[in-house]
Amino acid sequence: MEFSLLGPIAVTTGSAELSLGPAKRRSVLALLLLQPNTTVPLEQLIDSLWEDEPPEHARTVVQGHVSRLRATLAEGGAEAYGIELTTHGSAYLLRLPEELIDAHRFGELVALARPEAAPGDAVPLLREALGLWHGPALTGTVTSPPFAAAAHALEERRLTAVEALGRAHGALGEHEQAAAILYSAAVNNPLREGLIAGLMRALFRTGRQSDALEWFHRTRRLLNEELGVDPGERLRGAYEEILRAEAAGGGRAKPAGGARPAGAAPAGAAGAPGGSRSAADRGPRPVAGADRGPVPDGTGTVDVPGAVPGGDGARTGATDGTRAGSGRASAAPRLLPRAPARFLGREQELAALTAVLTDGGTGESPLAVVAGPAGVGKTACAVQWAHLRADAFPDGQLFADLRGFGEGDEAAPAEILRDFLLALGTPPERVPGSAQAASALFRSLVAERRLLVVLDNARSSAQVRPLLPGGPHCATVVTSRSRLDGLVATDCARPVGLQTLGHEEGAALLGAMLGPERVAEDPAAARELVDLCDGLPLALRAAAAQLTARPRWRLARLAAALRDERRRLALLSAEDTGIAAALRMSVARLSADDAQLLSALATSADGHLNASLAAALAGYDPERTQDGLDRLAEMHLVDEEATDVYTISTLTQLFARDERGESGEGGKHGTGDGSKE
Repeated sequence: MEFSLLGPIAVTTGSAELSLGPAKRRSVLALLLLQPNTTVPLEQLIDSLWEDEPPEHARTVVQGHVSRLRATLAEGGAEAYGIELTTHGSAYLLRLPEELIDAHRFGELVALARPEAAPGDAVPLLREALGLWHGPALTGTVTSPPFAAAAHALEERRLTAVEALGRAHGALGEHEQAAAILYSAAVNNPLREGLIAGLMRALFRTGRQSDALEWFHRTRRLLNEELGVDPGERLRGAYEEILRAEAAGGGRAKPAGGARPAGAAPAGAAGAPGGSRSAADRGPRPVAGADRGPVPDGTGTVDVPGAVPGGDGARTGATDGTRAGSGRASAAPRLLPRAPARFLGREQELAALTAVLTDGGTGESPLAVVAGPAGVGKTACAVQWAHLRADAFPDGQLFADLRGFGEGDEAAPAEILRDFLLALGTPPERVPGSAQAASALFRSLVAERRLLVVLDNARSSAQVRPLLPGGPHCATVVTSRSRLDGLVATDCARPVGLQTLGHEEGAALLGAMLGPERVAEDPAAARELVDLCDGLPLALRAAAAQLTARPRWRLARLAAALRDERRRLALLSAEDTGIAAALRMSVARLSADDAQLLSALATSADGHLNASLAAALAGYDPERTQDGLDRLAEMHLVDEEATDVYTISTLTQLFARDERGESGEGGKHGTGDGSKE
């Protein structure tokens, strides 16, 4: 006879499962199994079974459940296994050998495993332990706080075992297996920093540096947005170790003790993270165990053979990647995110970026600003260009999310400069504390390098300026929802505007996401979907996600659903991304006056208006209205098609109307100061 807590509550004898009855009876058994061979007071059972005030006959109900459990166990031959459910006054005792409980066996197996000291033995022990799980712990019990707490405690033990299994595979050099194991757990527990840190190290050791860094930035955003905190020591430590190891030429790790990985799954195998590799990542990849230099080991140190300590000179004129302040040879940092999936079109914009950023005739460091409305694909365009032109920047590519439009705080220049300096090989103790000094050191280090800097999601020109390199062979791409006129004025930035997609490009994107055959079935519906999505790639990708999840839907069915303006924004969302979320970040940066003006503009019948009509709708004077329209146009929330001719997109109108309805008046006020740079 075996008792299961690690999944649905169950009792099995041989191949048969005993019938345990309703949820409260299963919950009584679960509570007794959580405290085996210990008396459990009747009052504790009552408190656990009823979240609210228990009924007057609660004692009788519990007694009845215990009586039925006793009979069920007896029918299953409990006595032969040394199992007995007895009454002790106003308490109950389930006496049994504890190894019959799966949670007890799980704990014993985990305790025997020593992932660092004996990884070869730990792997089968931990795999056997995790194999005892058949779903969320205590499934089928009542949803009261005591059971929720007990289930959470068991889940914490499971995740700890998963982390230990990842470390054991890592100690054996089996980093592909470690990444595959940690990936699914990390997806389901995106705020568990120790788990994410382990996954980052495993991904880095398989050569997937961009995936590892992407996990850090994603987790940092989630921590900031959901908890209002910065990454802790474990997560930050893993990130800095990867940056230092990358600067020192790190890659896949050599297995501990010279052991070769057994059965390592190749990158892209089913179930492994990062299975879909971008074109920029394709090509020969070293086998697991190949020694490509130092990698982070979780201790905060990186071993570099032949390292020579000392030396203070900043790099001046050298192009060999010499590490300032250490004398160590460093590889070029490659911090770009993965190339965007299913990237199509934008040939004119990519050509414009090439013209701006490869113009060596000025003797200055070229600077391009990719600007456009939320969801138009600014980041994708900049990252795609960076991957396509990476060979033109052999000394490295740096990338940073400036978090200018998000629920949390924007990134401070000092934070980004620290990451850049670490990636360039600066020892942590030599990174200046002030943004001004760090900026000066950054410019000195890259003065003679051919380096690309991509600054994504900038809020203002002031946030960008300290991050600009100064060397004539460096180039910088900035993306923003704002035009960043200040950079144009003071730093000769060249704007590259992104427009929404036309019918042909939009339909091609749907075809790339869904398959061309599905789009070809109804080209008219595809054109209508492009219109309903305002030609925004983000909205079209969200629409494609809806259709992917519903393979029997024709495009016309989704188009019909999107015609309902009350549902459109909700349908154009996919988990944590979507048009409504993107627009909310833009509006949150507006001043109260500008947010109210946008809300008033949303009441326009056809989205076309001039300054006089806008003033009438908002109740503002002409000067105040014109200033507000200028700021909204700068943020790409309205478009100035011609002199005194403004348009507001349908999706922006729907969002502003929803916000107006929720607040009861002129929309939710933003928190920005509304000043124009």
